Amino acid sequence: MLHPSVVTGRSLQPQFKPLLHYAAAFLLALALWMSPLNGLEHSAAYAYNNPELLPAVQTPIIDLAKALTGEQEATLAKDLENFEQETGWKLRVLTQFERTPGIAVKKYWGLDDHSVLLVADPRGGNLLNFSVGDDFYPLMPRTFWIELQTRFGNQFFVREHGEDQSILEALSSIKTCLRRGGCLVVPGLPPEQWILTLISSVVGGVVCGFAAKPRKEGQIVAWQWALIFSPLWGILFIAFGIGPVVTRTSDWLPLFRNVAGFLVGALAAYLAPVLSRPPSEA
Repeated sequence: MLHPSVVTGRSLQPQFKPLLHYAAAFLLALALWMSPLNGLEHSAAYAYNNPELLPAVQTPIIDLAKALTGEQEATLAKDLENFEQETGWKLRVLTQFERTPGIAVKKYWGLDDHSVLLVADPRGGNLLNFSVGDDFYPLMPRTFWIELQTRFGNQFFVREHGEDQSILEALSSIKTCLRRGGCLVVPGLPPEQWILTLISSVVGGVVCGFAAKPRKEGQIVAWQWALIFSPLWGILFIAFGIGPVVTRTSDWLPLFRNVAGFLVGALAAYLAPVLSRPPSEA
C-alpha cells in the first residue's frame, strides 16, 4: 500500500490522520477475520505448546472443552482404537476452548501422514478443523475435507444437534470412506442439500419444457430447440439435480422425486401456452 504522502505529493493534513488510522485498523481487522487460520492446514491445535495439559495415559481423545459425555468419550475412544488396529488409520480428537496443548499433541500422539486430527473449537465460525496426513488425500481429496467441515461444523448444525454429534458424525463419515477405499464427496444427503437438487431439477424441467413447446402449425414437440437448450437444462437436471444425489446416497426416493420434479416442470412449461390460449371462436 502506498504511503499517503506518495499519493498526494505532500504530507496529509492533520485532520485526515485520525481517519487514516481508523481505516488502517478496519483493514487490519478485516484481513485477520478473512485469514485462513482456521483452515485445514492451520489447525488451532498448533498455536501453542502446553504439554502440561496432556493426560498422563495414552488416549485417542483429549476433551478439554467437555464436548462429549463420559460415556460418549469412553465408547468413542474404544472405537477409534479398534478402528486403528483394524485399518491402520489413526484418528484423534482434540476439543478445546480457552486452553490447548498446541503442538505438544503431535509428539504425544505420534501424528504422521497416516493420521487425522479433528480439532473442535467453538471460538471460530466453524466448530471443526482437520489436520490431515498426506496419505489421506489420494483417497479423500481436499474438497472432501472442506465439505465435511462445512456440513457438520457449521453453526446451524451445531446449534440443532450439539457439538458431540458434530464430532461423532464427522468421524463416522471418515471411517465409512476409509472402509470403502475412499470418497470424493461426503456420504449422506442432508435435507437442505436435497431441496437444492430438487429445485435445480424442476428449473431444468421448466427450461426443457419451454424449449420443446411447438412453434409451427401441426408441430407437437420442437425437439430441435430442446436439443439446442440441452446444455442448460442438462446441467441443471443432471449435474446439479441428479449428480449430488447418486454420489452421496443409494436411496432411490430422492432420485425418484428429482426425476418427477423435472417431468412436472417440463410438462408445466410445455402446457402453459396451450392452457393460457383463449378458446377459438365457433
